[in-house]
Amino acid sequence: MASASDAASAADGSGKITGAIRPPAVAGSFYPADRTALKQLITHQLDYSREVLQQLEPTLPAGVPKAVIVPRAGYVYSGTAAALAYALLERGRGSVTRAVIVGPTHRVAV
Repeated sequence: MASASDAASAADGSGKITGAIRPPAVAGSFYPADRTALKQLITHQLDYSREVLQQLEPTLPAGVPKAVIVPRAGYVYSGTAAALAYALLERGRGSVTRAVIVGPTHRVAV
């Protein structure tokens, strides 16, 4: 499993992975194990979310959200809610300078 320092150095700004990557722990359970199926699912959820946001645009505050809280359950349960949050963040593409990800474990009490 990757350490916090591995995660912190995982990308050098070029988009290339430079740190350790842990194997997917729940592929086939929380999301498709097949790479193509996973990509199709994510693309579908993001496309749907963009359509929803386009319809809601007149009622939404302008600008980039300062923060989003995104669920991380199985994609069939919360993928669309997560995709809506990420689609909102697309407004800030190129201007977002920091992301903080907090994801406690499902397997151990914290």
